[in-house]
Amino acid sequence: MIESLELPFTKSRIAMLVSFALATILLIPAHQFIAGGIFAIVCVILIAQDPEPKLRRRIGILLGCVILLGITDINPSLSNENFLKVGIPFTLVIVLPGVIQYCGDRGIIRYCFWPKIWRKQDIIYTILSIPLAWVVLKSYEWGNRTFFEDELFRHWMLPAEPDAMDIRRLFIGINLVGIWDELFFVNVCFALFRSLFQFRVANTMQAVIYTAVLFDMAFTGCGVFIVFAFAWTQGAMFEKSESLLWVLIVHLIVDYFLVAMIVQTYYPGYGLDFLWRKGF
Repeated sequence: MIESLELPFTKSRIAMLVSFALATILLIPAHQFIAGGIFAIVCVILIAQDPEPKLRRRIGILLGCVILLGITDINPSLSNENFLKVGIPFTLVIVLPGVIQYCGDRGIIRYCFWPKIWRKQDIIYTILSIPLAWVVLKSYEWGNRTFFEDELFRHWMLPAEPDAMDIRRLFIGINLVGIWDELFFVNVCFALFRSLFQFRVANTMQAVIYTAVLFDMAFTGCGVFIVFAFAWTQGAMFEKSESLLWVLIVHLIVDYFLVAMIVQTYYPGYGLDFLWRKGF
């Protein structure tokens, strides 16, 4: 388990976390850079005034990541240019915190893929995530169409006629983002917050960042609630298992159904067999 200081809450720390969350929401999905910048500055001042050096260093790292993501044009385009425009900052926010931590207080950002203990709860939940992923995504699609008049699966663009290369790019791109999600939100954000605060606070903060980024990317409408709930369960699984294996498997299961539903939206004849289609 991540060794946590479980720092006591003070009015200053509560204000710091609130300003951090508001800066995240305003900078990333809302694109309100002036208001977001003001809250980021407030957060910096409160961080600098905190007496705990580990908090100053670790929350400072995360705020820097949020600012970098805030100035990044996050979108689901499959173009080579977008792969670079989004891929570079996405890579930086998982590499730089690890490098900074390695040069300072080590042991917080750890790439623990293989479980130390095989828990039956993790295996059962991973198996259950297969039907759950399908049901939740279908419900999400219905909710968006019903309440927001928003066709979720058309946020990702595919040509009028099926093309194996485009489907392959979609599958690879979404899975790469899915892997990045867990490496950043859980392995970096949750780990750093958890090293300072109790589980509920740490998990809530990482879920806020998780939801903000994915909302900006494509998961609009009902996505605020669904992505937040998913992020919370991923953080909870990581807390108990201390393993990236399970959270990555669950996320890639969700991504498989996501790609299948995107492909089926454009090409109704396709289904869960899109990977087995001739020419793919």
